[in-house]
Amino acid sequence: MRSGEILDQLDTAAEDFRFPDLGHGYYYAVDARLHAYRDAQRWALIVEAVGYSPRAGNLVDVLYVFGNCLTMGEPGPGNEDFLDRIDNPDEIEDMNEPEIYCGNPIVVRGRRIPVAAEPGEELVDVLRRLVPEHRELLLADEVELRRRIPADLPEILRLDQWHHPDPAEDTLPSQSVTFRQLADVLTTGDASRYAPDLPPNTHWSHWPESGSL
Repeated sequence: MRSGEILDQLDTAAEDFRFPDLGHGYYYAVDARLHAYRDAQRWALIVEAVGYSPRAGNLVDVLYVFGNCLTMGEPGPGNEDFLDRIDNPDEIEDMNEPEIYCGNPIVVRGRRIPVAAEPGEELVDVLRRLVPEHRELLLADEVELRRRIPADLPEILRLDQWHHPDPAEDTLPSQSVTFRQLADVLTTGDASRYAPDLPPNTHWSHWPESGSL
């Protein structure tokens, strides 16, 4: 297992538009999380990108799954890696004004959540307020995370913020200090190899072009 092999897989995914783009034009950025798994022979990396998709009419957690031990599918997101989080999307969007909040409580994975928001607000702004208090409901649980990776593969690192490359600037993962360091972590098993020197940019405010298409 070499770091170059890891970065090659990530670069190939980026070239095929299968690497997470937090500024994706179809999704308003809401939240993100990264998971790194490894043992002596195997590695896996999962990046979660939570975004509001007006086209899907829901808040979606997209799981980008990479590794040399995937139990099904190809690197990147598969069809079942698009996880809708809102149970009642038709009840929270104004039927006369698309993408506008109508004032009803939001049901997230079976939990009814009242929000401090007024009817007429942009729905994406309301959904972003679910973070941080309810972010664990928006992000993947263990069953969802393990759907395509081995159940016994240890998680070595979890990041709630990091400096993410911008595909719009044609920055490949191998050109990103973050992902070069993560490849070293996955290769060596030494989590201290991740020592960021750039400020995190995964908060939605750093991706103003997200959802613009």
